[in-house]
Amino acid sequence: MPLAWTCPVAPSARAACRDNSSFCSHARRPTYTFSFKHKAQPHRSARIAVSDTNSSDADRMGGGKPFVLGLTGSIGMGKSAVSDMFRKLEVPVMDSDKVVHELYAKGGAAVAPVGKAFPGVTVDDAILRSELGKYVLNNEVNMQLLESIVHPLVDAERDKFVAQMAMDNHRLVVLDIPLLYETGADKWVDAVAVASTSNVALQRERVLARAGMTPDKLDAILARQVPDEEKRKRADYTIDTACALAETEAVVGGLVALLSCQPHPSSDITPGF
Repeated sequence: MPLAWTCPVAPSARAACRDNSSFCSHARRPTYTFSFKHKAQPHRSARIAVSDTNSSDADRMGGGKPFVLGLTGSIGMGKSAVSDMFRKLEVPVMDSDKVVHELYAKGGAAVAPVGKAFPGVTVDDAILRSELGKYVLNNEVNMQLLESIVHPLVDAERDKFVAQMAMDNHRLVVLDIPLLYETGADKWVDAVAVASTSNVALQRERVLARAGMTPDKLDAILARQVPDEEKRKRADYTIDTACALAETEAVVGGLVALLSCQPHPSSDITPGF
């Protein structure tokens, strides 16, 4: 039975929804029916995927907890721009990179343990990232040690963020996590969206234009990331960032309207994508 949708989303998100002809040709278009991929997860019992469903499955989207969308993408794939599009549509976004910066800042929770593990990286009770980079760049043992310190702190901030958004009655939240698959964060979010150009040349052009970036540094970063092609295979949604900005915004707007909606049984109503 088709599902009808009540969509209490921001007008800006509704305005961003367009018909399929405006979506990027390479984007995976959201549909209105769902089923759950059941997995044993520490926080949430299932994540959602596009396919056929019945109303009892879809009803699990309701309740007090917001729908948690994990947003990821390899370096230079436009993830930050997509993240800003979600914010523009009034969707709360937790930026994991920003959280790490705060943990490294003066008085941050990571300063003491990281400083103890890597002598000389603290200045004025803050982590000096350039000094920390000397320890971890191209050093897998040190990188794993750093991650064992920082990742639990980021996880705690993530849990607080989602809990607060639930208290504020948000239906949808986005977790912007660059290393989502690499850190196993896909195990507990409800769905994953990946930002991708599917164009390696464009990716390298974007990244090498950044101040301080070199080909060697870029290659070292990419070596620690799940390849873009693999991300697109594993993700529930792919958002193409190689097309016109308005087209990418349309995909994001459609996804916001879709995941913010409360389904209920109906025989003749479908969402307006």
